[in-house]
Amino acid sequence: MAFAVEVENIGHCYGDLRALAGVSFTVGDGEIFGLLGPNGGGKSTLFRILSTLMRPREGTARVGGYDLLREPDLVRRCLGVVFQASSLDLKLTAEENLRHQGHLYGLRGRDLQQRVDLMLGRVGLADRRHTSCEKLSGGQKRRIEIAKGLLHNPRLLLLDEPTTGLDPLARREMWSYLTLLRERDGIAVLTTTHLLEEAEDCDRLGILHKGHLAALGTPAELKQEIEGEVLVMEADAPERLRQGIQERLHQPAQVIGRQVRIERAQAHEFVPALMDAFGPQIRSVTVARPTLEDVFLRRTGQRWSIEAMGEAPAETTAAVSA
Repeated sequence: MAFAVEVENIGHCYGDLRALAGVSFTVGDGEIFGLLGPNGGGKSTLFRILSTLMRPREGTARVGGYDLLREPDLVRRCLGVVFQASSLDLKLTAEENLRHQGHLYGLRGRDLQQRVDLMLGRVGLADRRHTSCEKLSGGQKRRIEIAKGLLHNPRLLLLDEPTTGLDPLARREMWSYLTLLRERDGIAVLTTTHLLEEAEDCDRLGILHKGHLAALGTPAELKQEIEGEVLVMEADAPERLRQGIQERLHQPAQVIGRQVRIERAQAHEFVPALMDAFGPQIRSVTVARPTLEDVFLRRTGQRWSIEAMGEAPAETTAAVSA
């Protein structure tokens, strides 16, 4: 496989804070790769390094075969970058924004006009070319941002939290377009996200946690690490319930906040035994197939929802196998 991106042992610090620690992965041509992680995981630092805005303290990377440290100008020619914050001039039309972007890449005359026309068609906004960007919807503005990033025909498109501020429908349209872009043009896409539902749409994922690559693989591969089903119980005294389950039913369990969590094949068949033995202690029971949130919990020992909000992680208590 030809690689659009090769990251080798990238490390970076902000003073005493270790933002990245020996991160390595590859992104193939025509692949949608997601960097998934909560706030503070290291996504933004890695994004800035790959977009050549910052040099890593350790390691290196290649984009399109060019070395990030020795050949940054050639790397930039391979990159299309869409930052989380909008870079559109809202008083200009969609076409004017693209024309100004083209000038930055040295495009002029007929070549520039052809690229502008092509990109407006590709993002489905040819009929809005003369509309000022302040009158476009959030999803349409984001598509213009992508068109800007693709104007010079890059090999890799870098997207930083691309659906921030979009409603659910606009998010789905955005991901449908990225999939079409991959299938039609063979361009590689590397996107950062903290949204688990978006990560499901990626070909492969790298899960970042406190600067470390906690997991790497396709969404299906990562979820297959957890065999069977995940059973979660709400309880007023979760540690007492966990101990009771292990002592009486010989079933390892884990406490997360006020929940007791069990991974088990055919977990739904275990519910009657739990209710018979501990019914008064259990407030609610849910059984579900493994999710990426479960993968994150298994790999890090911390709950995704709390991490994503930037709060202190809940302490977890892992049971000792009986």
